[in-house]
Amino acid sequence: MPPDTASSDRPTSPPDAEGWATLKRFLPYLWPKDNWSLRRRIVFALIFVLGAKGVTLALPFAYKGAADAMAGPVGDGATVALALVAAYGLGRFTSVLFDNLRNIAFERVGQAATLSLAQDVFHRLHRLSLRFHLNRRTGEVTKIIERGTKSIDSMLYFLLFNIAPTALELIAVGVIFYINFGWELVAATALTVVLYIAVTRWITEWRTKLRREMNDLDGQALHRAVDSLLNFETVKYFNAEDREEARYSGAAKAYAEAAVKSENSLGLLNITQSLITNSLMAAAMAYTVWGWSKGELTVGDLVFVNTYLMQLFRPLDLLGWVYRTIRQGLVDMAEMFRLMDTDVEVKDIAGAPELIVRQPHVTFDNVTFEYEDGRTILKNLSFEVPAGSSVAIVGPSGAGKSTIGRLLFRFYDPQQGRILIDGQDIAKVQQDSVRGAIGIVPQDSVLFNDTLAYNIAYGAHDASDEQVTKAAGDAALMPLIDRLPNGFATTVGERGLKLSGGEKQRVAIARTLVKNPPILLLDEATSALDTRTEREILGTLKRLEEGRTTLAIAHRLSTVADADRILVLDGGELAESGTHAELLARNGLYTEMWAQQAAESNEDDAVSSEDQSPEGPENPENPENEAAEAAEAVK
Repeated sequence: MPPDTASSDRPTSPPDAEGWATLKRFLPYLWPKDNWSLRRRIVFALIFVLGAKGVTLALPFAYKGAADAMAGPVGDGATVALALVAAYGLGRFTSVLFDNLRNIAFERVGQAATLSLAQDVFHRLHRLSLRFHLNRRTGEVTKIIERGTKSIDSMLYFLLFNIAPTALELIAVGVIFYINFGWELVAATALTVVLYIAVTRWITEWRTKLRREMNDLDGQALHRAVDSLLNFETVKYFNAEDREEARYSGAAKAYAEAAVKSENSLGLLNITQSLITNSLMAAAMAYTVWGWSKGELTVGDLVFVNTYLMQLFRPLDLLGWVYRTIRQGLVDMAEMFRLMDTDVEVKDIAGAPELIVRQPHVTFDNVTFEYEDGRTILKNLSFEVPAGSSVAIVGPSGAGKSTIGRLLFRFYDPQQGRILIDGQDIAKVQQDSVRGAIGIVPQDSVLFNDTLAYNIAYGAHDASDEQVTKAAGDAALMPLIDRLPNGFATTVGERGLKLSGGEKQRVAIARTLVKNPPILLLDEATSALDTRTEREILGTLKRLEEGRTTLAIAHRLSTVADADRILVLDGGELAESGTHAELLARNGLYTEMWAQQAAESNEDDAVSSEDQSPEGPENPENPENEAAEAAEAVK
């Protein structure tokens, strides 16, 4: 058997019913109904498989004939023997030729099946709800896809070109043995093969458990080593070097013991398989020698039996590895199919029309929403954002502000109530058209690890270079781009980490300008920025808002004080509504929040002044008084 390199940290023995169901689910990808070119390739591949197997089965006859010819008189026997030896060599070459032609014919089929399945999974993942992606780890999902798609090639190869031909060869050898030697040798061969398969399956299942244990211990040892090295300073602080070495040593020793068991089990498997196959080989050859001694068989028959059994045992030697690979492949594919079967929470209704926006008027009509039972976020919330106006939503943390944006984009559907755009219920129109009508500048603008031009143009798939340049200029990005050696071709790094917070926000603004939506959502677009950068970005956002219906979700009240209307949420309900001045005059929740933020701002200014002057502030004032004065000034 080859080196035992396969590994897994997951169960590898799905129920047989599940295995068959997985194979049945995969067959349409292997035999695509609309692609006759791939179907022809499969037929040609199977023809080459049968051809190779037919040649292989014919080789022992040539070998036997050459041996019998050499056992007779030299004269004409030499010519016959040479001819049969040449035929034997040609047959071996033809078998290799057919095998490789089979691979050439089938390679495109396997790749096409893998590609089609991977595309279907990727398509499905993008249709699943935000709830799914928040609950699942991205690395876990990508690993499921990677394992599932990678298992296809090995699954197809072993099932079609190892298991099936071996079964065919076993039947053919049984028929040939019965015709030439009687049922005794057939029975012995069948019994040996059954015993071989049963023992191999049993030991392989045992070895899989050992392998899984070894992988778990390997991961534990690696985790302890990395964790200790990452916390190098902490280890030094507490003189814990010996303690860490002992923890790592314990995990490493446990892994070493498990590795020894795993490798020893491989040796046991090889020894057992060899005992079974060589026992049959010796018995079959002894039976042939016995027949020769009685004058019933020839020397060629000895070669004949030996050659057939050698050819039969060659694929059987890989049976343990093939069995484990197929079982693991079934697990991987079943896991990927379960991912594909995940229910799509937010669906378009049958025959849903596109959203047509003439007047970008947004309405929340008695909307109630909860992420999970018993955790209500919005409670009968109703408000309107007139076309062309600017409405801000503020409130304490947990009031449900960001949830409004997620519902507007239809990442979720509310349990009660409706959300209307231009009088059309967004739950009854196509999701793509809803999201196409809305632009967003989020709090944390995540960028793709690509160029500035790519990230800006991401707002519209058909954006031209002129549109990208204009959007960058309107978003005040050109000073940055002009300073960069590669300009628009500059790579921003993973998640845009090569850019500052303000620069990332400007890219997000430029991306939205390229999209040119009638409705704009600002989801705390400046809350993660420093004061100076925030002022600069606010000026750019004002230009972005011109001519659009704007819904701004804000934590800092100062950034939305000039909104046409401000909605104050508290506990998922609308607590107050009005302009900045009207809300301050009511002396309610908004006034309290405004005074608190003003006090925090004054405290920060006071600390800054102390840092700059050794004497400290000359006339310190009461922050509460300052907040009150600020409120009065606004009034």
